[in-house]
Amino acid sequence: MEIKNFPDAETVAREAAKFIAAEARLAVAARGKFLFAVSGGKTPWQMLRALAGESVPWAGVHIVQVDERIAPAGHADRNLTHLRESLKAAPLRAEQIHAMPVEETNLEAAAADYAKTLAQLAGAPPVLDLIHLGLGADGHTASLVPNDPVLQVSDCDVALTKIYQQRRRLTLTYPLINRARKILWVVTGVEKLEMLARLQTGDVSIPAGKIISANALVLADFAAAGK
Repeated sequence: MEIKNFPDAETVAREAAKFIAAEARLAVAARGKFLFAVSGGKTPWQMLRALAGESVPWAGVHIVQVDERIAPAGHADRNLTHLRESLKAAPLRAEQIHAMPVEETNLEAAAADYAKTLAQLAGAPPVLDLIHLGLGADGHTASLVPNDPVLQVSDCDVALTKIYQQRRRLTLTYPLINRARKILWVVTGVEKLEMLARLQTGDVSIPAGKIISANALVLADFAAAGK
């Protein structure tokens, strides 16, 4: 795991955008497309706005979701709402953003359907080029949250969680995340200080600690990284 520290969240967002753009260029040159999974959060939305201004081979980009809350279309709780708004300046066609189908009645079937979408995009089993992850103050990442049965899922790539912070979610699971070619952690805020230290030491008692670190880059602000 490589860790790079920057003075503030805005700088982290800009540096993350530069990294993503570089990975997109490499992936498109090597395989003809760039398969990128993105998480939610204030700094990630800044990251995506900055990405829209970078040199990216947009025609080859496919964006998928790391996780999504069960909420109506357009709701402020939906990561998709902010993702689309943040990337509105990028020349992406609607079909290049692959939304988790959280508006479906049968959410277990919706999870299976999204796994099929990923397989169509990235092979069977799907291998994504880059997965962006955040880190919660409770040690969660994606919607892999403490004490949820989703942490034990090993036989599917997308699963439905129990209620966490008032909502159930669809989330990518450990098997898919740990197959990714690269992981990008974006971690900002003093409330992440303890968990970032535990992530760095590979503490598997927190959900984030079970993500394979061999091909991971952490971009953190000074507040999260501490001394």
